[in-house]
Amino acid sequence: MTATFSGRRRSTYLYLLPRLCSSSKATTSAHPVAVVDSGDIIDRVASLFSFAAHPAHLAQIHALLVSSGLRSSPFLAAKFLLAAPGSHRLTHARQFFDEIPHPEDPRLFNAVIRLHSHHNAFDGALRLYSQMLRSNILPDGFTLPPVLKACGGLPSHAAGRAVHAQVFCLGFQADVFVQNGIIAMYAKCGDIAGARTVFDMLSVRNVVSWTSILSGSTQNGFPLEALELFRRMRLESDARPDFIILVSVLKSYMDVEDLERGRSIHGLVIKGGFEDEADLIIVLTAMYAKCGQVVVARQLFDRVTSMDVILWNAMISGYAKSGHASEAVELFDEMISRGMRPGSIAIRSAILACAQVGSLEIAGRMEDYTKSSEFKDDIFVNTALIDMYAKCGSIARAHAMFERIIDKDVVVWSAIIMGYGLHGRADEAMRLFDEMKLAGVRPNDVTFIGLLSACNHAGLVKEGWSYFNSMKDYGIEPRHQHYACVVDLLARAGHLDGAYEFIRSMPMKPELTVWGALLNACKIHGHVRLGEYAAERVFALEPLNAGHYVKLSNMYASVGMWSDVARIRVLMKERRVTKAIGCSEIHISGKLHCFRAGDRSHPRYEEIFVVLAELERKLKECGFAPHLSSALKEKENSMFHHGEIIAIAFGLDQYRSGNNHQDYEEPLCSCGDYW
Repeated sequence: MTATFSGRRRSTYLYLLPRLCSSSKATTSAHPVAVVDSGDIIDRVASLFSFAAHPAHLAQIHALLVSSGLRSSPFLAAKFLLAAPGSHRLTHARQFFDEIPHPEDPRLFNAVIRLHSHHNAFDGALRLYSQMLRSNILPDGFTLPPVLKACGGLPSHAAGRAVHAQVFCLGFQADVFVQNGIIAMYAKCGDIAGARTVFDMLSVRNVVSWTSILSGSTQNGFPLEALELFRRMRLESDARPDFIILVSVLKSYMDVEDLERGRSIHGLVIKGGFEDEADLIIVLTAMYAKCGQVVVARQLFDRVTSMDVILWNAMISGYAKSGHASEAVELFDEMISRGMRPGSIAIRSAILACAQVGSLEIAGRMEDYTKSSEFKDDIFVNTALIDMYAKCGSIARAHAMFERIIDKDVVVWSAIIMGYGLHGRADEAMRLFDEMKLAGVRPNDVTFIGLLSACNHAGLVKEGWSYFNSMKDYGIEPRHQHYACVVDLLARAGHLDGAYEFIRSMPMKPELTVWGALLNACKIHGHVRLGEYAAERVFALEPLNAGHYVKLSNMYASVGMWSDVARIRVLMKERRVTKAIGCSEIHISGKLHCFRAGDRSHPRYEEIFVVLAELERKLKECGFAPHLSSALKEKENSMFHHGEIIAIAFGLDQYRSGNNHQDYEEPLCSCGDYW
């Protein structure tokens, strides 16, 4: 019968049923057709719930139950409570439950608790559970899962432990559904050890058991444990991983940045037919983006038409961290144009990208956006803006941003000190450090990196050494980056032997940054023997980085050791190490212009080289002689072929011609040393 009711017939049935119910009270032998037993009436009323598509229908059924005296039927009452799928019906269902004088059937409590838990009304679910216990009604296997879900949803670890104790008292230790609920509850409360204890005690584990513990381990920051559990699952269980497990496993591989094994899980996704699951596409995009495979990540990203902020955050963050700054900024602009509201992660990633691009115009647009967003007072966003302006060349704007922040913590102070250190303005950096201490803010390790960098750029060996030694006064253990700063400080000042002895006295094994700083200083000062030793250590740690070979080659060239220069070039060919062609960029009137060494591809190159010739002539008239001993012979003919100098010449030409010179910004990303 129920399959035939729809549309207008539904309301007709709702109208006729009260008459049918009342006919059961007036049956006689003269009218045998009207005899309807109570069981049949209950079945017919129960069939109405399938057609209660509107709140008014539930109201009609409610009135029917009251008028017909069927409200006392636990079966119908439970059906009524569970027939409220929409959250707007929750109040109506709760009112119905409260009208029952003395609800004693556990099915009623199960229904109303499940309803509250389903609609995330977790406080209400726990209050109803307490009422159930006070009424001396024992919970059953249908009561406990939604109660445990409520404990995890709040989250309330104390309430969850209390319910867990009741599970023991009631004898549900072997109920896998209840035990799965306990595992999920502990995981959501951040107690992964408790979840693991329950999981390990299970005699029977289904796919939900594995999913709960795997997801919990991943979400609580234990990716290695999650991956070990996944390995055990495949060895010990017949359960096939569903897409939820694969999401957790992929996220774990992303957290440990194991792209190779992450790709193998991508293969499982395809084999399992899950490649269209939005959650999997999101985590795959994030994994490839974080691991630097932004091309693959973008292909996955373009498959999803969803406006999911997490997906966009992952792609923008991946672009920014992989050095694809322009793409990150473009994607952020597209996100805004679509009316989406980016989160803090997307905004900070876009700010990082702006810092990499180095454009003050784009940086200004980013600041304007953050001022109009909900993150205008976010300390992390504002700190990122300070760093952005410093890296874009405007320490004045960085300082103005710093002054606008009212509650300055150590992260804010460290950012501005780092900014001044980056610009080599040691006096201002040291003054700010003194102000920071007067403000009662305790420095951290990043603060001292900024101070040491400032002293390094300014050549203040004594002051830098003093700051390094004072770190222990604040309980800060120097890291490799601090040691690298001191090595660079000593070596640049010509104290190469002192820098080497300092490296030998390090309490830890020197890493690439330390040996790289020494190699760079040896190149500057032409200290071949020590430079060769440093280069050996560098090649052992990073054998495929062309920049290290270039430094060693230039060091040989600086002292005229051309046979060794040739030997390094042969070594690079043998090891298949190639130096990427760098470029210098300049932004004028919002447009990016890119130049490489000896670049003649720009449409205005004739005007550019006129300016270059003029600059070269004027410099020589002033007695300037370029130091070219570090370059190879075939590139010694003119320092003015350098990409950065070409970019400067183009900027000067545009400035002189009056082409929006107010938008002129300094060139960025020097293409590096000559070959």
